[in-house]
Amino acid sequence: MSRYEKTFAELEKKKEGAFIPFVVLGDPDFETSKKILEKMAENADILELGFPFSDPIADGKRIQAADERSLKSGITPEKCFELIKYIRKKHANIPVGLLLYYNLVYSNGVENFLKKAKSAGVDGLLVADMPIEESGEMQKACEKIGLEQIFIIAPTTKGNRIKKIASKAKGFIYTVGVLGVTGERKSIEDSTVTLVKLIKKNSKVPVCVGFGISKPEHVKKIINGGADGAIIGSAVETIIENNLKDVEKMLLELENFLKKMKEATK
Repeated sequence: MSRYEKTFAELEKKKEGAFIPFVVLGDPDFETSKKILEKMAENADILELGFPFSDPIADGKRIQAADERSLKSGITPEKCFELIKYIRKKHANIPVGLLLYYNLVYSNGVENFLKKAKSAGVDGLLVADMPIEESGEMQKACEKIGLEQIFIIAPTTKGNRIKKIASKAKGFIYTVGVLGVTGERKSIEDSTVTLVKLIKKNSKVPVCVGFGISKPEHVKKIINGGADGAIIGSAVETIIENNLKDVEKMLLELENFLKKMKEATK
């Protein structure tokens, strides 16, 4: 069993959903990023990590700002892999996924990048700007190297395409909870729960929801609606952004937030 399979199986026994926080690696700098990753790994079920990128088309202002801070601090793909190795040594069993853009994979050589990811301790990856129709090369490389390729299903995705994506997905399916880019929203629409139920009928892998989730009540709604996990990124980056001048306060606020969100999955 993969780390994803083991984690979701254990959570199912406990009747809990998966709490999956996202953060941009290297934000706001290399050493602080280490501390943030430790807090996340201590309070989450799965980690979703981003490589900073200059043109993150799927992301809203919070994650764009995080990308800019990370890049300005001198973070590179190699340093991102160092951060992953650091947290993997401390937490051997937690699944680690990457959420990134294809330019970063392609420009480093697809197999070369994936081998480095596997060696660092990555379990799976989601390429945000790669539709299922263009994923053949990546799928073959992931299968060869032993990584699970995660795919997105959006609110606009229709029945036949849902089936096609579900048939290829590994690890879990990333369900986009809102139309538009990442970012905090006031509420979770009932249509998101309807979409989750539709995907679950067609999927053999767990279904997790991201985009727009920022409060415990959001987490409760999607877990009670049938989702296997909640992915939260912009709200994490907001805490980082609001406490750039006080790392201790940042880490304390982050820990409190993570604990509340995990509690909401139970």
